[in-house]
Amino acid sequence: MFQKLSVFLLAFTLFSCGKSYLYNEEIAILNDAWTDTDSLNFQFNIPDTSKIYNILLDVEHSPEYAFQNMYVEIYTAFPSGERIKEMISLELANRAGVWYSDCGSSSCALEIPIQEGAFFNQAGDYEITIKQFMRKNPLEGVQGMGLKIEDTGNVR
Repeated sequence: MFQKLSVFLLAFTLFSCGKSYLYNEEIAILNDAWTDTDSLNFQFNIPDTSKIYNILLDVEHSPEYAFQNMYVEIYTAFPSGERIKEMISLELANRAGVWYSDCGSSSCALEIPIQEGAFFNQAGDYEITIKQFMRKNPLEGVQGMGLKIEDTGNVR
């Protein structure tokens, strides 16, 4: 009896310690071709400014994606109306062309941290907009993009 209870408690502890997301949304790219006019908009609410979060992007692409990385512009709109822009390179493969992602026969998926230990100074509604910023338009082989706001369980 004690062994069964111990196994149950261990299993419950392992499965209840998963990641906690304040926000988790994915947007599919039509026809696996992301044009520079197709903005991906993610809207979420931050109720508590004392919490610390990790901001993560989920990138889904085909194994035939032609580049080692992907440049994107990220626009953040704050509850105050302020808007900032940042360009970043999402590294998808090493120099030898080996994908960092988990790949199947038709798609590869990679979670990329874009800001760890983030906190929000303003409570309210935020919008993050992501646009592809590559020289190729449309950018073929991109299947989807997701945004996660992970609650770290820590406060500042």
